Amino acid sequence: MRQELGELNFATRGRALREITVDVARWLRGVHARRGLFTLLVRHTSASLLIQENADPDVLRDLETFVSRLVPDGDPRFVHTAEGPDDMPSHVRAALTQTSLSIPVDAGEMLLGTWQGIYLWEHRHAPHQRRVVLHYVGD
Repeated sequence: MRQELGELNFATRGRALREITVDVARWLRGVHARRGLFTLLVRHTSASLLIQENADPDVLRDLETFVSRLVPDGDPRFVHTAEGPDDMPSHVRAALTQTSLSIPVDAGEMLLGTWQGIYLWEHRHAPHQRRVVLHYVGD
């Protein structure tokens, strides 16, 4: 059994879901993965990772609409506002979603469903540079 470790960097444009499936699959092919487990971790407290439908963009809009209602910017109950009204809501969004994913790999391919893609969800309004650690264990 072997392990591979890497990192991808993504520039975000502000609050949005960005599909990163192609970039992640390219890295996996580059390490010649065959069969094993693939883990991703976003190294930030105000962004998250998601496996979600990648066929209909309305799904992404609806997710953002729902979470915006659930955790509104500028909520007066939040004390932590050091970086603005989206600061604490971004941390709550990350806590409610996922900062890491584990995906099985077989024959060098991630075993995602037909309509599934991997997304980096930027929770801040301003653009950021986000780092995603990739770890593969297997053949």
